[in-house]
Amino acid sequence: MTYGDALGAGGEGDVRGLLRQVEGWVDAVAGTLRQLDEQKVTGTDSAERVVATVSGAGRLLEVRIDGRSMRDLDHVVIARAVLEAIGAAREIMAENLGAAMSALNGGQIDPDPGHDPLNQYFDAVLRETDHG
Repeated sequence: MTYGDALGAGGEGDVRGLLRQVEGWVDAVAGTLRQLDEQKVTGTDSAERVVATVSGAGRLLEVRIDGRSMRDLDHVVIARAVLEAIGAAREIMAENLGAAMSALNGGQIDPDPGHDPLNQYFDAVLRETDHG
């Protein structure tokens, strides 16, 4: 069940149920982020002189520079290659994160940004306070 489905199940008056559902979703997101953090993703510069490895959370773990490049290239070119390799690895990491978040959201990559599944709960609380 996705976040939107869980909150839109018609239980507007069940605040405890809402909190359980939100807590379950938060736990699922935290678990997914932990799994991603354990992954290692590599990227290279366009000439494949540098290989960078980052964690699934984007932390830089390792940079390997080809020995010939260390001898033949100046520091500016090597620095650009390092940045390119790190950027490539982080781009793959971001794609993995996007796929994981999409899976948690029932495959919806871009849910309707104008839809707030909590509105029905707020409306129910307001109705209760108006009539209470």
